[in-house]
Amino acid sequence: MDLKVLAGVAVIGLAVVPSLAAAQAPAPHTAYRAPRDAYGHPDLQGVWTNSSITRLERNPRYGKDLALTEDQARKIEHRNDDLVALGNRPTDPKAKVTDLPADCSDGRGVNCNYNSAWTDPGSTIMRVGGQARNGFITTTVDGRAPMRKDVRGNPFGLRPTAAGAGPSDNPETRALGERCLLSFGNSSGPVMTPGLYNNTYQIVQTRDQVSIVVEMVHDARIVRLGGAHVPATVRPWMGDSVGRWEGDTLVIETTNFHPEQVFRGASEHLKVTERLTPVGRDRMHYGFWVEDASVFSQPWGGEYEFSRTRGPVYEYACHEGNYGLVGILQGAREEDRTGVKTAPTNIDQKARQGEDDGEGN
Repeated sequence: MDLKVLAGVAVIGLAVVPSLAAAQAPAPHTAYRAPRDAYGHPDLQGVWTNSSITRLERNPRYGKDLALTEDQARKIEHRNDDLVALGNRPTDPKAKVTDLPADCSDGRGVNCNYNSAWTDPGSTIMRVGGQARNGFITTTVDGRAPMRKDVRGNPFGLRPTAAGAGPSDNPETRALGERCLLSFGNSSGPVMTPGLYNNTYQIVQTRDQVSIVVEMVHDARIVRLGGAHVPATVRPWMGDSVGRWEGDTLVIETTNFHPEQVFRGASEHLKVTERLTPVGRDRMHYGFWVEDASVFSQPWGGEYEFSRTRGPVYEYACHEGNYGLVGILQGAREEDRTGVKTAPTNIDQKARQGEDDGEGN
């Protein structure tokens, strides 16, 4: 579970939004100089969290502006606190399944798959340089991923199945997180984005590598410092990440993504560049730049800030014996037999969602 963020965050200068010509992730203005590790590199080691009720794309209900006023931010945070309190209330033992959504946190799906006692997405709006943000994307006018109009992509990261196949026809068409192969959402990255819970990351450095251990589904991402990418035929989970130091910034370039790992509908041509820069003892700026001309109408990017947390990253004991996956497939086979659709799954909901509330990735 997420751990509380250390208090007393210093305000730094706002990051500069890059032009498309710059073709790189946003970088912060900061005079902070990070301590060094044993090899003379900036020391990024420790446990960090990106938990926040702000998400990748801007929420249109708060307008198209990147920045929120403090009044807006406080109202959103207060609304979230109310939803958490509602979700934590004891459930009436006489309640029927159809009564439960009234006692669930917002956006938890049909029949309350989770209430707030089991989730920890964060309770505050993301602030960058002290400025409250309506989303992480900074390089598009509306703060949305710029999808090509002639390409039908799925923003929820689902590859198209074979003709006539559904998301519950077999285990291989279910989400990678359900199969315990990779994090739910895009927690592991790149781009690293927060999700419903388990939004902590531990960074460990050596002279030649940086390891980013992700709490969600216990992913471990290895960044090699220097050298070339592996051949195009080699496509590991989370791609092939090669890093370099630019002053106090760790720059990571990732290509060669696994064909089943999809970010915002991207293809195998996806390239992501990330910049991790300490901007205070307990704050780290994270900028990202996304390129895939076969899916996106232009390169795009954004930023947020990690906060340092106390304590270790706990094990996420996900395994393919998870009975939930078995139940999903058994339910689908029963629907096949009877021809009666009982209730949409979360994947079905997202695939058919007509209106994005802007608070999911």
